[in-house]
Amino acid sequence: MKLYFSVLTIFLSIMAFSQTPIVNTKSGKVAGYIENKIEVFKGIPFAAPPLGALRWKAPQPITVWKDVRTCTAFSASPMQGDPKPFMVWSKEYLIPGTPISEDCLYLNVWTSGSKSKFKKSVFVYIYGGGFQSGGTACPIYDGVATAQKDVVFVSINYRVGIFAFLAHPELTKEAPYHSSGNYGLLDMIAGLKWVKENIAAFGGDPDQVTIGGQSAGAFAVNFLCASPLAKGLFKGAIAESGGSILASTLRPSLKLADAEKIGLKFANDLHCSDIAALRNKSSEEIFKAMGGLKSPIEDGYFLPASIMDIYQTGKQNDVPLLMGWNQEDIVSGPPVSATNFITQINKQYGNDASKLLASYPATNDQIAAKSQKELSRDQTFAIQEYVWSAKQLKTGKSPVYMYNFNRQLPGYTAVTAYGAFHTAEVAFAYDNLKFVERPFTVVDHQLAKTISNYWANFIKTGNPNGKDLPVWNKYNTKENWVIILDEKVSNLQLPNKKQLETLWQLYK
Repeated sequence: MKLYFSVLTIFLSIMAFSQTPIVNTKSGKVAGYIENKIEVFKGIPFAAPPLGALRWKAPQPITVWKDVRTCTAFSASPMQGDPKPFMVWSKEYLIPGTPISEDCLYLNVWTSGSKSKFKKSVFVYIYGGGFQSGGTACPIYDGVATAQKDVVFVSINYRVGIFAFLAHPELTKEAPYHSSGNYGLLDMIAGLKWVKENIAAFGGDPDQVTIGGQSAGAFAVNFLCASPLAKGLFKGAIAESGGSILASTLRPSLKLADAEKIGLKFANDLHCSDIAALRNKSSEEIFKAMGGLKSPIEDGYFLPASIMDIYQTGKQNDVPLLMGWNQEDIVSGPPVSATNFITQINKQYGNDASKLLASYPATNDQIAAKSQKELSRDQTFAIQEYVWSAKQLKTGKSPVYMYNFNRQLPGYTAVTAYGAFHTAEVAFAYDNLKFVERPFTVVDHQLAKTISNYWANFIKTGNPNGKDLPVWNKYNTKENWVIILDEKVSNLQLPNKKQLETLWQLYK
């Protein structure tokens, strides 16, 4: 009997091992697991841990390992505050509470077959969080459903906040490329280079990579489309609710010299006379300190000029774009009265206030409240993509496909509706409604199927259209076709073109 159980144990061990997917990367073998016939690998390192002397350095090569590395759990999320649900964003839109660490440069891969002879298109997802938070372990970023559409899904962690963007004269001097800041963006480049070198082993085509992201992830996609460092690393781009082509209060345009001054003040406020002293501070001390730069800059290296200048001179990475925004992409607080709104607009826009109020009227409190929501959306997200698409179509050759996500998401109760809020489309785009605690209906699940198929088609071909899908017209600056993603999916001319054109004229 003992012999029987010994043989059975060995047999079961062999069976379990034989079902464990193992892939040989350039740095060593990694072992994942199977979920719904998809091979899943979580927590694969793509750069050395940015700790100690590597804090505020460009990502460095990883150390090769000899044994098979178990990659079945997400790594730590990048250093940030404790995730707490707020406003419309419940826990499924947030990272897990633990672990959180500076040791965060890991990525994840979902594939329907690492041994497949047919090389699949690849999608690299970049999370949002205002460049201050976020991580790949959010439930809505799960890659199983996309991988089931024969796309290799990759999500990459990158540094955020002060750990990602501190610039300082001493950091500039020590860097071989004579710049500092933008470490979070350089993490993305390192992740994309890892994909280029390793994704074939997971069944992916390294020459057919599409990048995509939402919110800050979409801002990052715009930076990557403009950066010469990203040349040849991707063939398409998806931007959900975001772009960086215009300077704004949310994403001010800073050059290296100004960013270095902010870094000097940050060090002085912490009583650190040099970078060595700053690197000796704990993660918690650095994170809790006030001040410091926490967003991308025009550093002369990752970004040699402004994104606008790069696009206007046709020097961008010219790839097909799929982009759009949500009907309730709003970042402002509760609306003020019509009188107060008019006062605010006059103070902010002076002689141009009447032009803005003609597009965003305030004839009564109800109309003013609607205008404030639309202005918040348009100033922060829509105008970026409106101008980005126009510059791409003027100086590039690749097409643009534009969407508006307008589905009014159900709330927790019949009287609590969230609308098409910021981030709402992500679970639809990657067919992950099952992770979201909302009372979805058949309409929502059908819409998720439609949107995720559009996204998968675009990743594979640079065109979202496909069998059994409503035709999605290309966007152009004359007819301004956008596809409306709602209970009914249809093409319309850009509904808020008048408002966006007004804003664009005021930016010029």
